[in-house]
Amino acid sequence: METALKIEAVKIAGESGPPARDFKTTSGLEIKRVYTEDDAPDLGQCSPKPGLYPFTRGLYPQGYRVKPWTMRMYCGYGTAKETNKRFHYLTGHGETGLSLAFDLPTQIGLDPDDSRSVGEVGRVGVSICGLWDFERLFEGIDLAKVSVSMTINSTAFILYSMLIALAKKRGVNLKDLRGTVQNDPLKEYIARGTYCFGPEPSLRIAADLIRYSNENTPAFYPISVSGYHIREAGATAVDEVAFTLANALVYLDTALARGARLEPALSRMSFFFGVHNHVLEEIAKFRAARRVWAELVRERYRVNDPKLLHLRFHAQTCGSTLAKDDPINNAVRVALQAMTAVMGGAQSLHTNSYDEAISIPCEEAQLLALRTQQILALETGVADVADPLGGSYAVESLTMDLAARIRERMAQIEQMGTMTAAIQKGFPQSVIAETSYEAQKNIESGKTAVVGVNILRGEGSGAKAPTFRVHPSLERNSIYELRRQRKKRSAAVARRALERLRQVASQGQANLLAPTIEAVEAHSTLGEIIVCLGRIFGYSP
Repeated sequence: METALKIEAVKIAGESGPPARDFKTTSGLEIKRVYTEDDAPDLGQCSPKPGLYPFTRGLYPQGYRVKPWTMRMYCGYGTAKETNKRFHYLTGHGETGLSLAFDLPTQIGLDPDDSRSVGEVGRVGVSICGLWDFERLFEGIDLAKVSVSMTINSTAFILYSMLIALAKKRGVNLKDLRGTVQNDPLKEYIARGTYCFGPEPSLRIAADLIRYSNENTPAFYPISVSGYHIREAGATAVDEVAFTLANALVYLDTALARGARLEPALSRMSFFFGVHNHVLEEIAKFRAARRVWAELVRERYRVNDPKLLHLRFHAQTCGSTLAKDDPINNAVRVALQAMTAVMGGAQSLHTNSYDEAISIPCEEAQLLALRTQQILALETGVADVADPLGGSYAVESLTMDLAARIRERMAQIEQMGTMTAAIQKGFPQSVIAETSYEAQKNIESGKTAVVGVNILRGEGSGAKAPTFRVHPSLERNSIYELRRQRKKRSAAVARRALERLRQVASQGQANLLAPTIEAVEAHSTLGEIIVCLGRIFGYSP
C-alpha cells in the first residue's frame, strides 16, 4: 500500500509519468510559483480598508467581529412534518437560519397526486402543496425571530405567499419577517431546467414578487440571484459571477419597469455563490464579485449611496466537488471550502454534509457540517480579521485578473442585448456545456486529481457512509393529506380566488402577489395555481 501511495504521489506532482499536473485554477488561470509586488501593482485601486467602495475587501469595517455570518443548513425531505423535526434538531444544535429544500414536483408546480409526480414526492426536498403544509412545517417556530431561506424559483411567488398567509394567520407583523426566497428563473433556463413558464411571464412574476416584498416585507430579501447552480452545472468561476451579475441586471430593470423603486430593490437584492476547491481563486472570486457589482451599479444606475452598492451573498460548498468514493473525505473538502467562504466575506453559509453525494444527509452528517461552521467561527481565528488575505500578492493579482475577465464576459453579453437575449441564443448554455465537458475529461484522464477517486485509492477505498432513505409511505401520506384538505375546504371559495388570479394575470401591469396570497388563503393548491396561470402564460413542464 505504501509503495502504491508513493507512486501516485509522484504522478500528482508531475515528476514522473503522465499525466503531469497543470498549475492552474479550476477556471484555467495560470498560477505562478511565487507572486511579488510586480504582480499586484494596482493595490491602491482597491479600497484601503473593508467597508469602503468598491468593497473588494468586504462590506463592513469590522468584518465578523460585530456579527458572525448566518449559519444555515439546507434541509427538507418527505413531508412537512418530517422536515419540521429536522428543523428543531438543527436549531437545537445552534443553527441560526432555516434553509428550505423543496422536492421536484414543488419546484415545477405539480401537486403530489399528479401522475408526473410519482416517485419524486419528498425525494430531494420537502413536498409542499398547500397552506396546511406550511403550518406543519413551521410548527413550534417563531416566524418573527427566525430567518427563513427558500431555495425555490419558478414557484417562488407561491411559497412566499404561503409564508405571508401563515404569518398573517399567526398575527406576525409582516415587517418583522426575515429571510430570502431565491426567485431566480433565468438561471433555470441556463443551468437547471425547473421552470413552469417562458422567460417573459417568469420575469414578470419575479419582478412582481420583488415589488410586493419591498412594499410589505421590507426586512425580507425577495430575490437571491444564484451563481451556485450555474457553477454546479460546470461553469468556471469567471462565468459563474458574470452570468449571475448579468441576470441581476435583468431583474432590476424588469422590476423598475413594473413600478418598483430602485433604492429598496437594490437594498433587498442578494446573491448566492458556490465555493469550489481552489482556495485562492475562490477567495479572489468573492472579492472580485463585490468590486464588479459596486462599479456596475454606480455606472449604470448613477447610485452613490454606499449601502446600495453592496453585494450581499450566501455561499454554499459545492456538491459537485463531493465524491461517493471514500465519502468521509468530503468532510475535509467541505471544511476547507467553508473556510474559503469565510475568508471571502460571505454573509451567510451552508456547509454540505459528507454523505450528500449519496443521499439526503443523515442527522449525524448534517450535525458535523454545522459544527464545521461553528468551529470556524469560534476556534480558528479566521473570523477575527476582516479580509485576512487582503494584501497577499497572489490573492490581489487573482482578484484583479478575475474582475477584468468578468467584465469582459459581461461585455460579450451586452453586445447581444441583455442576458435574456443571450439565453435565447443559447450562449451561456453552450459555454457551460464546453467547460463542464473539459472539467469532466480532466478528471477522467487524471489531469485533475480527486483524492480517493482517481488517485490515492488506498485501503478503505469505497468506505460506506450511513445512507438516509426517504420512506415510500411519505409520498402516500402527502397525497392522502392533499385529498383530505381538498374535501375540507370550500371549493367555491377556492374557485373564486383562482378566477380572480386568472383575471389579474390577464392584465399586463397588475401585480400577481395579492391574488396569489388570496388563493393560498382559500386553500388552493400549488398545482392549481400554476395550472390557472398556465392558461394565460402557457405551461412548460
